Amino acid sequence: MQFGIFTVGDVTTDPTTGRTPGEAERIKAMVAIARKAEEVGLDVFATGEHHNPPFVPSSPTTMLGYIAARTENLILSTSTTLITTNDPVKIAEDFAMLQHLADGRVDLMLGRGNTAPVYPWFGQDIRDGIPLAIENYQLLHRLWREDVVDWQGRFRAPLQGFTATPRPLDGVAPFVWHGSIRSPEIAEQAAYYGDGFFANNIFWPKEHFQRLIGLYRQRYEHYGHGSADQAIVGLGGQVFMRKNSQDAIREFRPYFDNAPVYGHGPSLEDFMDQTPLTVGSPQQVIDKTLTFREAFGDYQRQLFLIDHAGLPLRTVLEQLELLGEEVIPVLRREFAAARPSHVPDAPTHASLLAKRAATAETAR
Repeated sequence: MQFGIFTVGDVTTDPTTGRTPGEAERIKAMVAIARKAEEVGLDVFATGEHHNPPFVPSSPTTMLGYIAARTENLILSTSTTLITTNDPVKIAEDFAMLQHLADGRVDLMLGRGNTAPVYPWFGQDIRDGIPLAIENYQLLHRLWREDVVDWQGRFRAPLQGFTATPRPLDGVAPFVWHGSIRSPEIAEQAAYYGDGFFANNIFWPKEHFQRLIGLYRQRYEHYGHGSADQAIVGLGGQVFMRKNSQDAIREFRPYFDNAPVYGHGPSLEDFMDQTPLTVGSPQQVIDKTLTFREAFGDYQRQLFLIDHAGLPLRTVLEQLELLGEEVIPVLRREFAAARPSHVPDAPTHASLLAKRAATAETAR
């Protein structure tokens, strides 16, 4: 089981002080958070991709390349890479380059994003969102696996005899998670390719995501990649902790009420009741996160959102210390004890390389 954090990279005024960090400060804070995540023993750091205020991570591979040089074990990922408005050729080359720089500590999550204006900014039509996601990934998948590609599709110029460079590290493409909060077509796409499916269940009740994940598992088995319970699933989550739960609620409430992703909506208590958001003690985070297995089955990756809504860096680093010292060790132990032996771990570069070698040996 992999545990980590993801960031949306928002630049938000701290509602308790009125202070707004500059873009440079926020970007460097994200780097500090990634380094702290490795220090406390987390497995994954993932950054979103946004091209509009109040968000700053418009170039995820630039940031992850910088972090790669300052970490040793952390898996570097995205949450999300926009498969609809990025050129698949550029995605193929950028992430292969990042693979080489990070010695394989790379995967990525593909999605359509949640900002409608991004489509015309990059010359696309939001009404083509699903067809773009399907066609662009079909090309990306081939670019990583075929040395020479001929291509003609609906949404980009044809390719003739094209080779994406550099080639993936060791000839192994980065593992792909397909992220979605609402689209069964994306769950179907993930299942078709045998890729991972990441349900970022931070907004809606679990019943909605149970349907999406259930569809993905069913179709994963249908396409012959393994049994439904062997499908590769990731989940989102949100936490804010203090030793005393009432202290956590009192401190986090103004941040929640003004957060760009859900502020000025439901109450904190309603949101905690209906979504995975946990504001309380480390034990409460443990208890609620363990219920995710009951709702969604055994899964491979859990990412938490902890650095948004204007929370100061000092507070975020304190959250990471609590995660690393009091929460993650217990979750690792409990999830490992409950997981059947036939349910796989999340793929890594090393495991994908070993799987390829084993397949080649069997074929001899």
